[in-house]
Amino acid sequence: QVQLVESGGGLVQAGGSLRLSCAASGRTFSNYAMGWFRQTPGKEREFVAHISWSGGRQYYADSVKGRFTISRDNAKNTVYLQMNSLKPEDTAVYYCAVSKYASGSLYPGDYNYWGQGTQVTVSS
Repeated sequence: QVQLVESGGGLVQAGGSLRLSCAASGRTFSNYAMGWFRQTPGKEREFVAHISWSGGRQYYADSVKGRFTISRDNAKNTVYLQMNSLKPEDTAVYYCAVSKYASGSLYPGDYNYWGQGTQVTVSS
């Protein structure tokens, strides 16, 4: 059974940092892109970042560019999201996902496995 488990969320002051991890089990995802999305109550799930199957290409939402870094370790079947210079508007539940394809996408519909999410709260 495929399972994605996020960790690393929590409460942090504005300007602080957090590192999210997403460990996958049940199968290997080294041939597929992975992504991070976030969601706040009453809003659509929002794209944050994605990374290609090899880790060689990354893409970020404008709102996080220059502050967040996505990376992956295929040997550990794990993807990471390093979040620096956090802002209150980054507060959300963060989800990792596995793409249907080798290259990433902005669209949730292009991802077929999702984690349960981890809460990130940034206080002002």
